[in-house]
Amino acid sequence: MSHPILTDVQARMKKAVDFTLHEFSSIHTGKASPSMVEGVMVEAYGSMMRLKECAAISTPDPRMIQVQPWDKGLIRAAEKALQQANLGINPIVDGGLIRLPLPDLSKERRLEFVKIANRLAEEGRVNIRHARRDAMEAVKKAKKDGKISEDEEKRLEKEIQAHTDKVIKDVDAHLAHKEKDLVTV
Repeated sequence: MSHPILTDVQARMKKAVDFTLHEFSSIHTGKASPSMVEGVMVEAYGSMMRLKECAAISTPDPRMIQVQPWDKGLIRAAEKALQQANLGINPIVDGGLIRLPLPDLSKERRLEFVKIANRLAEEGRVNIRHARRDAMEAVKKAKKDGKISEDEEKRLEKEIQAHTDKVIKDVDAHLAHKEKDLVTV
């Protein structure tokens, strides 16, 4: 049977992992990915919109991102937004679309990205450990208040620790994969 404390800690840890993976996706490995630009804010129709809300974003090959605004009138606004986003990629307007050729990453730059990935993974692990600590405290309080037995307390603590280990292993596996992507040219 699943205890509310367990359900809560699992949800918090899942959030921490999802956030870490989302952050990983923003580190570019030299391979083109639509996620690198879809959040860029474009001034369209008098308000700010995310690029993915006003354009089709594709990767015709691993070194190129292609942006095709649905309204040709937005091409200049999209180009300007991409230039101001400081992506280190120069947009090239070609008729109704914008091409973003990815530069080759230097070895130094790749190692810099590995460091960033490691920092993000550590932040994720810290958030997971915070969730574990809060859950352990909730279990101890429930035992102190007489809401659970000592056996139940031990069982919950064991399950929380097992889940923590599993989730941290998950983050480490994703980090290893990301590092491999970053150092492989």
